[in-house]
This record gives sequence, structure tokens and C-alpha cells, in this order.
Amino acid sequence: MHRILLAVFLLALAACEPRTISYEGLPTVAPSIDELATAVVLTQNAPPPPYNTEIRFPQIDDHLEDVSGWRYVVRLEFNGVFARTTRPAQATANAEVEFNQLGSARRVVVNTSGELIGQTADNAYEAVRLGPDAFLVRGDVCQSGSDAAALAADLRAGTLIGGIERAVPGGRQATINGTPVYGYTFAETDLVLPAIRAGDGGTVTMTSSELWFSAEHNAVVRFWVNLEVQNAFIFDRQLPVDGSVILRYDLYDIGADYNITVPFGC
Repeated sequence: MHRILLAVFLLALAACEPRTISYEGLPTVAPSIDELATAVVLTQNAPPPPYNTEIRFPQIDDHLEDVSGWRYVVRLEFNGVFARTTRPAQATANAEVEFNQLGSARRVVVNTSGELIGQTADNAYEAVRLGPDAFLVRGDVCQSGSDAAALAADLRAGTLIGGIERAVPGGRQATINGTPVYGYTFAETDLVLPAIRAGDGGTVTMTSSELWFSAEHNAVVRFWVNLEVQNAFIFDRQLPVDGSVILRYDLYDIGADYNITVPFGC
């Protein structure tokens, strides 16, 4: 009995003695269950290096020249009024682009409408680049070898809707337009908007966004943004507007071998 009491007494003394504790090798404790769950999701859905920290696409169709073939559809749409008036204002620009790397070929079909585009009637054209040659068909009239034809055939989605300076992984995976992709998030301040600028005292506010990226192809597959603008200029028109802007970009058919030829009418 005395031996047991002595053992207990010695253990109690040992417990009271200060000791040096090493935290080396111990796992980091998550501040909360919610943060731990978030960290697990982010880790499990992280894209591979070097895309697991951030990506940059100032023009949303950057790097597509390195992909063998593809098609994308891009759209900018504005609906609202001219600032400080009740007069309606509208603008829509759509472009569909096909590309064949092997044939150095590119086909662009554009449709635009609305007073903000600087025209009174809807407009459409088809342009094709075949190596060094460019063709443009507009209003049943064909141009070839002109600066206008070259400019039209080389139109990019980034020229129309811009892109993002920086985006970070958002912990999501999906298959979009037939391609495995990773979801990314970005701040409003990282938006590049070549066709939109705020006037004096004006604002451009992002209300929702989606960015899906293919690590396999180093290409953005989907870029959707909704904006609210006040006293802003669209397409460098002289009168500011208030309203809503929709930006849409979707990449399809990665690896497709498009047969692109001289457009009909040339």
C-alpha cells in the first residue's frame, strides 16, 4: 500500500514539473471545423502545378494558338438607358470563331446590333484567314488581301470582352463543354474590360462570375460575367449609359479538325 501511494505521489510531482514541449512534426490545427472542411475540398480539387496557385488571361482566349483545333462563341450584351435619361440603350455583339492549327486557318462569323455599336441596322460578316491570306464577306461583297479583311479574320474574344489579370483555384472540378475543368475565382479589380469604362463618378460592378479552366490545354473553357454599370461608356460611344452587361465565352470541340476554306462569295 505504501509503495502504491509513493508511486502516485511521484507521478503527481512529475506532472507538476515544467517540461519543454516540441511542436515539430505536429499537424497544424485548423481554426474551425468549417475551415478544415474547406481546406480538404480545396486540396482534393486542386489543379496540377503550375496552375495550382494562380492563372492569368488578360485576353480570355490567350494560348489557344497552341491548341490544334477548336471553336468558341463569345457574346457581349448591354441593356439599359442612356445616363440621366429614360431613353433605352441596347447593344449586342456575337462572334463565333473556328481554328485549324495544321492548316493555319481561322474562320470568324460576327453579328452586331444596337445603337451603341454605332449603326442603325444589324450588321454581320464572315472572315477567313488561310495562312497569309485573308478574306472578308459583308453584304454579299468580298474583300481579299485588305487591312479590313485581315483585321476581321484575326478578331479575338479578348478584344471584345477582355479577360482577367489574376484568378485563383476555387476548389471545384467539373466537365464543361465536354472538357474536364477546374473552377477559379477572381476579384472585380482583376477584370480586364476593353469595351467598358466608367465615366466621371461612374461605376462598373461585378454581380456574378464563373471561370472554368482546362489544365490539360492551358485554356479557359468558360468565362461568364454579369455587370451593373452606372455612367459608363460601352464601345467608346460618346454618351454614357446605365444598365446591365452580360459577358459570355465558351470554348468547344478542343482538338477538332475544322475544314476551313475560302468563304462563299469570294
